[in-house]
Amino acid sequence: MILADTRASNANLGEAAPTSESGAIERVTVTVPGRLHLGFVDLNGELGRRFGSLGLALDAPVTRVSAMPGQGLSVTGVEAERARAHLDRLIRHYRMTPDLSLKIESAIPDHVGLGSGTQLCLAVGAAVCRLAGLAPNAREIAQLLDRGARSSIGIATFEQGGVVLDGGRGTIDQPPPVVSRLPFPESWRILLIFDQVRRGLHGRAESEAFQNLPALPAERAAHLCRLMLMVALPALAEQDLDRFGGAVTELQETIGDHFAPVQGARFLSAEVTETLVWLRGRGVRGVGQSSWGPTGFAFLGSDAEADALLRDMRERWPPGKGLSFVIARGRNRGADIEIARRSA
Repeated sequence: MILADTRASNANLGEAAPTSESGAIERVTVTVPGRLHLGFVDLNGELGRRFGSLGLALDAPVTRVSAMPGQGLSVTGVEAERARAHLDRLIRHYRMTPDLSLKIESAIPDHVGLGSGTQLCLAVGAAVCRLAGLAPNAREIAQLLDRGARSSIGIATFEQGGVVLDGGRGTIDQPPPVVSRLPFPESWRILLIFDQVRRGLHGRAESEAFQNLPALPAERAAHLCRLMLMVALPALAEQDLDRFGGAVTELQETIGDHFAPVQGARFLSAEVTETLVWLRGRGVRGVGQSSWGPTGFAFLGSDAEADALLRDMRERWPPGKGLSFVIARGRNRGADIEIARRSA
């Protein structure tokens, strides 16, 4: 008989592992939310910390990973090669017996600005460690697998979901601390705009971009920090979409213009940019590009508004134009961890 124990959030990830009296673990399945990176708040760094990121967990798309005991080592499914690299490092570090089967059942699209790399490594780490009876927290896994170099919003959305602001990278070699976490209003929706051809900067190109771009002027960085603290976060707490969306749009425009020399324009995809301009003309609040893109987003106040707008956009940009659209919700919980055990 198999007993299922479904768990959500990092509090469970960091607990002591179940004892053998609970029954042998037959399978661990981890489902991890995608995330929007809404922008950096301090690309100046004169105060000793740099970056600082605002992010949001999404209910879709997700990465879903299952780990089971096996004969030898097996990794299958989408993104198997990337997952195998993470798995090899985990096995060496924790000195695990390499007798397990890992299946990547679904994965967030890579290099489109939704946090695919961090979420895959955290999902693999959580599933494999739980199967082995280990319980490292998400930050330990991220640091071991070289994630969180500039932002910890992927880690934080894995842990607890919601809207997260991290404090930027300091002198300590650790992912940035989370300084605010607020729930995303249940009635709001997020329009995701996918460019089906382009991919955002990543790897060496991304590292070189950060190295070569000048620092953001101090007064502009100071304004963005004030904008987040005194406008965006209070508006979110009060569920004021106009003010929250306006603050996010200003953040997006400022950071997009700063990165324009390396991505060619304020936003990477001309086609996505066209939709964002059209949305602004329709009075939509809070539009921009997640991370390096090319995925665009817009915040909407209700299901009815989202459905009507989605119909209009699909008529204006039908299939074959290189774009696709999805309506998502904010996700106010972290990763789901499902543990199936064989009864004693």
